[in-house]
Amino acid sequence: MQVLKILSAIWKSGANIYLDNTDNRIAIKQKDLIPVEVMQAAEQNFQQIDDWFKSWKGESADKITIRKALHVFCGWEQNEKLNKWLCDDTDSLFLLHDWTVVLAKNNWINIYDDFRNYENTESNRMAREFYERAIKYTKSK
Repeated sequence: MQVLKILSAIWKSGANIYLDNTDNRIAIKQKDLIPVEVMQAAEQNFQQIDDWFKSWKGESADKITIRKALHVFCGWEQNEKLNKWLCDDTDSLFLLHDWTVVLAKNNWINIYDDFRNYENTESNRMAREFYERAIKYTKSK
């Protein structure tokens, strides 16, 4: 099972799995909400999940921001502030959509594949613009 498919199932269950910055280890809140089969898949793929989370350490703010927006867009994670921004600023929402189209042109056809493997100069430019729009929106509130 793909890492993002497992993680999305965990997040959609209402539980939260994340890399705890205090000890650099995987942490889960509300573990009891995770279906047994999903938890089993997570345990069997623990190293890949750990690697995925750790691969985000040191990533740029623009990539982290667009990743969070993508997870909200897919319905995997909840983020009220990000959701409000995308509802208030439809140009940013359309930019997120257009960014996914650019990735699709680079053969990103499976939402559970890490989008970073399909980036190019254009998608990076768009991610940067998306981040700058997020900063501008945050400062205006």
